[in-house]
Amino acid sequence: MMIPVILGISLIIFTILALTPGDPAQMILGENASLKDIEILREEMGLNEHFLIRYVKYIGNVLRFNFGNSYRTGLPVISEILTRFPNTLALAFFGIGLSVVIGVPIGIASAVKQYSIFDTVSLGVALIMTSIPAFWLGLMLLLVFSLNLGWFPAIGITNWKGFILPIVTLAIGSMAVMIRMTRSTMLEVIREDYIRTARAKGTSEGRIIRYHALRNALLPIITIIGINFGLQMGGAMICETVFSIPGMGSLMITSVRQKDIPMVMASVLFVAIAISLINLLIDILYATIDPRIKSQYEKAKR
Repeated sequence: MMIPVILGISLIIFTILALTPGDPAQMILGENASLKDIEILREEMGLNEHFLIRYVKYIGNVLRFNFGNSYRTGLPVISEILTRFPNTLALAFFGIGLSVVIGVPIGIASAVKQYSIFDTVSLGVALIMTSIPAFWLGLMLLLVFSLNLGWFPAIGITNWKGFILPIVTLAIGSMAVMIRMTRSTMLEVIREDYIRTARAKGTSEGRIIRYHALRNALLPIITIIGINFGLQMGGAMICETVFSIPGMGSLMITSVRQKDIPMVMASVLFVAIAISLINLLIDILYATIDPRIKSQYEKAKR
């Protein structure tokens, strides 16, 4: 399903860009350009053709790994994207990684110690973290740890310290979701009959949690990880703006404002492909974790 999904996304974005007001040719030549010069440039760029014809030609070029040249700079869009995309991908990857490393253990502990003080405090903290907007949190972290304490750089990513505050900003909201989802899923699992049977056999509580409960609770958690990765890619764009990081977010905003269609299309396609690959990886993990899903795939092949 990756191919039709990516094609559908590309068609929707291309249609929106084609129907929104603004003439790329006039934006390139400037407001003082004559109508004749604008018309000549439109003809050279193929803008006079129907947008569906232009879309088919664009997809044909993409299949040959030709994403076109930027209307703004005149350079191949792929070169600028390849310099910025790793920053956005790193922010999303480490943001979701931090939220999993901290959120999942807290969620497990909350489920095991249900209605305890730890459970109440963790749920309250998770609710607060969910309510905090990413841009406000980023600004507060900048004020405290960059301007007042001077521990981290205020803008840019000249070294590894530049990634710390943006990653924390991204991870906070996702961490809250991880805590709540892990807790609710673990509570359902630890009430199952096979958990009671394991306890009746004298299996230690730690082994029950690790090898019986957690393994069966992983599928919903992995689903949330995949969904949050897509949200992190979008949230990374906000962090890039707040922390002045050269990533896909600032590139997309600039390109949309100037109606740089090749740059916008290539940026959206790169993000869509990255999210689709993560979803594909999650589907593969389903079959690895749950043998029942793997058997369904094998039956379908037969």
